[in-house]
Amino acid sequence: MTQRHVFGSVFAVEASIAVFLFLLVLALFGYALIRRRAGRQAGASRQAERPALEKYYVGVLTAFAVFLVPWTAWQNHQEHRSPRSAPVRVDVIGFQWCRTFGYPRSPARRSVTADCRGKDVPTLVVPTGRPVQLRLTSRDVIHSLRIPQLRHKMDVFPNHVNTFTLTLDHEGRWKGRCAEFCGGRHYAMDFWVRAVSPREYDRFLHGQPPGTGTGTAA
Repeated sequence: MTQRHVFGSVFAVEASIAVFLFLLVLALFGYALIRRRAGRQAGASRQAERPALEKYYVGVLTAFAVFLVPWTAWQNHQEHRSPRSAPVRVDVIGFQWCRTFGYPRSPARRSVTADCRGKDVPTLVVPTGRPVQLRLTSRDVIHSLRIPQLRHKMDVFPNHVNTFTLTLDHEGRWKGRCAEFCGGRHYAMDFWVRAVSPREYDRFLHGQPPGTGTGTAA
């Protein structure tokens, strides 16, 4: 689950730097406030500029930029590395107000859909340990595919195909949502992502259900 790990690392580092700078500014502000209330007021400076202080300030900002920009770019590269093997392809079609997951390379031309009413939501079934390329498009308006726990999100446009690749390293089930307002039942466009063993995935591609709650298979 590279995406989630990379997101967690980047967020932790950048949040730590932001908190440190916030606390530093807060401490300086508190020191100045306490000093003023204590009556030790400094007179107005006759200097129009403070070049040493300004150079120090610019130097600190430059140091953070020199670290953060290349490091973030490297993490982004790690997140989007090309898969070493041919990815599993899944065609994802969004519509008002649900989704269809198609497996064009499966022997049975398997697809899963539902109407997203009540418990009738589709399940995206993927194998563990293999890269999965999702090809996203819409039948009508702009939608979005978001898997909060896996830190994946991408908009889905009509007459256009967006793609991203994910690899899940262990079996499990995660809920996905639509993150782009697309009409009256936008709130109901939930789905499940289910990672299964390669053997179970192969059975699924041949038309056998992997379990309950996968919507309507065709």
